[in-house]
Amino acid sequence: MSSSTEPLTKHPTSLHPVLSRMCFSVLFCALAAPVAYADVVTYHNDNSRTGQYTNETILTTSNVNSSGFGKLFTLSVDSVIDAQPLYLSGVTVNGASHNVLYAVTENDSVYAFDADTGALLWQVSVLGSGESASDTRGCSQITPTIGVTSTPVIDRSSGPNGTIYVVAMSKKGSAYYQRLHALDITTGQEEFGGPVAVQARYPGSGDDSRNGYVHFDPKQYAERAGLLLLNGVIYTAWTSHCDFRPYTGWIIGYNESTLAQTSILNVTPNGSEGAIWQQGAGLASDGTGIYFLDANGTFDTSLNSKGFPSKGDYGNGILKLGIKNNQIRVVDYFNMYNTVSESDADEDLGSGGILLPPPLVDSSGKTRNLAIGAGKDTNIYIVDRTNLGKFNPNSNHIYQEIDGALDGGMWAMPAYFNGSVYFGAQGNNLMQFQFSQAKLSTSPTSTSSAVFEYPGSTPAISANGTSNGIVWAIEHSSPSVLHAYNATSLQQELYNSNQAANGRDQFGDASHFGTPIIANGKVYVGTTNSVVVFGLLGQ
Repeated sequence: MSSSTEPLTKHPTSLHPVLSRMCFSVLFCALAAPVAYADVVTYHNDNSRTGQYTNETILTTSNVNSSGFGKLFTLSVDSVIDAQPLYLSGVTVNGASHNVLYAVTENDSVYAFDADTGALLWQVSVLGSGESASDTRGCSQITPTIGVTSTPVIDRSSGPNGTIYVVAMSKKGSAYYQRLHALDITTGQEEFGGPVAVQARYPGSGDDSRNGYVHFDPKQYAERAGLLLLNGVIYTAWTSHCDFRPYTGWIIGYNESTLAQTSILNVTPNGSEGAIWQQGAGLASDGTGIYFLDANGTFDTSLNSKGFPSKGDYGNGILKLGIKNNQIRVVDYFNMYNTVSESDADEDLGSGGILLPPPLVDSSGKTRNLAIGAGKDTNIYIVDRTNLGKFNPNSNHIYQEIDGALDGGMWAMPAYFNGSVYFGAQGNNLMQFQFSQAKLSTSPTSTSSAVFEYPGSTPAISANGTSNGIVWAIEHSSPSVLHAYNATSLQQELYNSNQAANGRDQFGDASHFGTPIIANGKVYVGTTNSVVVFGLLGQ
């Protein structure tokens, strides 16, 4: 991190407030001794986006099988669930305590269900008067409408009861809107004078620029990446509809208590494209920076004296952001030596999400803080978070690169557990790679028998500390299939939803961006019209 960048306050987001006081960071909470009924308040469980739920005391490698585990019930909703559901324990709603599952839809609805019984606790629409969810803008990636696409984030300490933050797209006539909502977790009512419309401009001469600024046009963008809550700020990251220009790469922050805009960054201000897709994966943070994979777009191969793009255009790279004087800015980056040709061929990094593993010790005893990314070119890129590697036109200067390891592009993100990293590349088996002395194995240590066709799969992990690790992954076939594997070896499949007789556990089609979440003995899967709940049968 640049010496001129102020460190970011570590902000626990994954546990109940009582537990949060015992933790120094989201990552350390996830690795601490297991405590039952931990919350899931952000995409992939923590700000490091590891995907691990290490507080699971009910589901084990012994009882997750087709004879004792399966589909319990289905929660109907009014449209597609593209965002990951979230989970809170012990929420008081109408005078009674509930474990609550929150789900959002592409019809701009927010639901709160009792996570154990399926009872609907409340439902609200975040549409304005006379509005509807947006049309698809001529792009088939988010259908049949565009409402709430990104995974919300929850802060139990915000407002009188706790707050869920949601970004929604809508339209009225020919006008389109993007708004940030702050909803009370017990009622769904708007807080802090919200919602607030997303508006922005940034100095530049790139796409949709005038009078020296590029402009944020709400109809040109979708908020797909999961929201990041860090140090009291909600960070949003924006993508286009397909590759329909004009568009550029926006990250915009809002104060969680006032909804006032705090910061604006555009990473292709003098070019085009370079949006943040990440297949729904959230911006990641380790408390000292914000990290993400940027998609195909303008990259300035002409560098300034410090090795940064001369015009501030960072398309198709791994970016690290810092904060100074409440403004976000790029403090480090990595772009491949062939970044321009990959962008031109639409073989960019931006289709995948970034993962920050816990600190690892290398062969010399040095602690390494790494970031892992993979996109469409089948390579795994591992960078040192203290020095990402920048750009060299002749070769890549990064911590570790494993070319061709995935044998398929990533339209998903990996998960981490107990020294292993699990990838679900499209058209390939689920793959386990193992860290040893802070280096990732160059070939898989185990693979699943099932093949995961496009878009591949984003796995999630349940475990009790470091024991009873289970890898959960959705196969996007028709019908979709929920798989459970022993985290020690993916060759041992514990369960899949096609195993039981008479289609007992089949559940239709999971959403395109879907990833399962696990909490308190249950697995929740978002579909095109529901949340399907799995757990131990007969309980």
